[in-house]
Amino acid sequence: MPELPEVEVVRRGLDPHVTGAIIESAEVLHPRVTRRNTGNFVHQVSGARISHISRRGKYLWFVLDQPHAIVAHLGMSGQFRINQIDPSGNGFNPHTRLTMSLRSSGVPVQLAFVDQRTFGGLHVSPCSDVGNGEVLPESVRHIARDPLDPLFDPDLYVQRALSKSVAIKRVLLDQTLMSGVGNIYADEALFRAGVHGDIRADSLSATAMHELVSEVTTVMNEALEEGGTSFDALYVHVNGESGYFSRSLAVYGREGQPCDRCGQPISRTQFMNRSSYFCAVCQPLSRAVASQ
Repeated sequence: MPELPEVEVVRRGLDPHVTGAIIESAEVLHPRVTRRNTGNFVHQVSGARISHISRRGKYLWFVLDQPHAIVAHLGMSGQFRINQIDPSGNGFNPHTRLTMSLRSSGVPVQLAFVDQRTFGGLHVSPCSDVGNGEVLPESVRHIARDPLDPLFDPDLYVQRALSKSVAIKRVLLDQTLMSGVGNIYADEALFRAGVHGDIRADSLSATAMHELVSEVTTVMNEALEEGGTSFDALYVHVNGESGYFSRSLAVYGREGQPCDRCGQPISRTQFMNRSSYFCAVCQPLSRAVASQ
């Protein structure tokens, strides 16, 4: 599932094509893509002007010139594609679920939402200025700031995280505490910080928690520079290109391969219907991390 770096890459790719554009028309090609929407999606967006595009965590939204926004979540395989025609000559990608015809500075733009597994989607949400010039949709209010947000408060996050008596990896994935972190970057940050994902959050020291937050931020920025992480064709940029951070992953997806630090094989365990990857030597479950 795309995480913060991948969604930010998509936002940056879309920005020059959609900011200031008028939505001349829209077409919903699969009902699941607008399943969260209330009302007629096509009627709500047609004729609206996109003032800008924003993101928080794994959500991005197109702010309209009315007090509403089109909120998008990529799910597991969602993609936005600009003027992308299927090479076979049969029109759009067969997994195209929604299209919007835009006009920006007189230039027509075709925006397509492609989603093979149809877990992603778009919906229209009322939005308002929440201060600092930030316009936030109502449906995203429960999502916390992410570590790349200039207003993210690491001290407040550490305080809240240390109050949780559950595994630290669960805390990292809690989007109401800090958004944008998913399975890949949680495993990578935990490895860098030398923390086992099963250690209870409230057993960590404040110093260890601050270090972990710092590693989350670092790995996110590094992934962003590489265009995100692509393992297959289900995550690509708006121009169809893949991200290359997968080449830099230290533990995720590397079960049985030698750890870059100690040489021991990378381990994998089941975690919340997913997999956790870690080095049992560099991330010992018995590490002394008592609160200070």
